[in-house]
Amino acid sequence: MSKERLHVCFVVIPRFNMLTVTGLIEPLRVANYLLPSALYSWDYRSPHGNRVVGSNGMALDCFELDQQGNQTPDLTFVCGSWGAEHFKDTRLTNWLRKEARRGAELVGVEMGVYLLARAGLLENKTITTHWSLKAGLEEEFPDIDIREQLYTHDGKIHSVAGGSASIDFALRLVARDHGETLASEISNQLLHHSSRPATASQRLAATEITRELHPLVKQALELVETSIEEPLTVPTICTALGASQRNLERLFKREVGCSIVQYSRLVRLQYARVLLSSTRLSIREVSVACGFNSLPYFSHSFLKCFGRKPSQYRQAWPEDDPAPSWPGTLYSFVQKSKKANLDVEY
Repeated sequence: MSKERLHVCFVVIPRFNMLTVTGLIEPLRVANYLLPSALYSWDYRSPHGNRVVGSNGMALDCFELDQQGNQTPDLTFVCGSWGAEHFKDTRLTNWLRKEARRGAELVGVEMGVYLLARAGLLENKTITTHWSLKAGLEEEFPDIDIREQLYTHDGKIHSVAGGSASIDFALRLVARDHGETLASEISNQLLHHSSRPATASQRLAATEITRELHPLVKQALELVETSIEEPLTVPTICTALGASQRNLERLFKREVGCSIVQYSRLVRLQYARVLLSSTRLSIREVSVACGFNSLPYFSHSFLKCFGRKPSQYRQAWPEDDPAPSWPGTLYSFVQKSKKANLDVEY
C-alpha cells in the first residue's frame, strides 16, 4: 500500500494490552516526527465507544465503529487480550466483515485474532498469537494455520503476537510503505536496534532462561516440555539422553530443586490452565490432553498448584479480581524448590 497518508484505526476491547497498542503507535508517531509532513494518522474505536480500560488500568477514549465524522481506515488493528477469547459482539463482527469486503487491511493483535476468526476472516490464513494462548486457539479453531512467531502477513490479513513484537511489526509496515532507511532511522530513535523478522522466535526456551543448568538437565527439560499429552517416563528420558537414571535424577534435583516427575507435572498443569480458560473442552478432556489419566488426581494436583479447582479457572482473569495472576511459573517454582526443607510435591 502506498499513499501520502495512511489512516490507522485501533479497535480495542476491555482489558486490551496497552504495551502492544503503544508499541504499534510509537513507530508511526516517530515517522511523523522525522518528516515534514505526517505519513500516518490514527484513531481509537470500540463497539460502543466511550472509555475502554486496558489490563494495566489505563484507558483510551474511543469513537464508535461507524461514528459520524470518523475517517475511513486503510488499516485496522483489532486489539484484544484478557477475555478476548470469550468476547462476542455482533456489531463488531459485522463491521469487520464490512471492512474486509471494502478491501481494508486487518491486523489481529494478540488475542484480537479470536475476533477476526469469529468474523470468518481467517479461513485458509496463516496467523500467530501469543505463545501462551496458541494451544487454546488451536482447540477453538483447528482449521486455522497458527504459527508461533512474531507476526504474519497473508494478503490483507495480518497478525501480531503482542508485546514488543508490535514494534517490529510497525517498523515492517513503515519499511514496506516508505523504505528501509526510514524504518532504520525510526529504530534508532526508539533505541530498538536490529528489528526482528516475522519468523523470529517469540520466547526463550526454559533451557535458555536457566542457562546455568547442566547440559543433561537442559535436555531433560526439553523432552518434558515437548511431551505434554503423552508424558515420557523417567527411564525413557534417561534412555534418550544416554544417562543413568540415578545420575540424571541427582542432577535434576540439584539444579532444579525437584524431581523430573514433579517438574513434568508443573508443565502439564500450566498447559491445562491455558486450555481451561480459552477453550470449551470439558475438564475431563483437558485432563487427558495434558497427560493425566485420572481426573481426581488431575483436580487434586491443579488445586494444590494454583489454589483453585479446575472448574474455577474457566476465566484466566475473573471479573471480581482486580488484576490477573499467573502462579506456578518456572522461576517461582525453581526458587521455591531450592529453599531448604520445603515440600515441593504437587
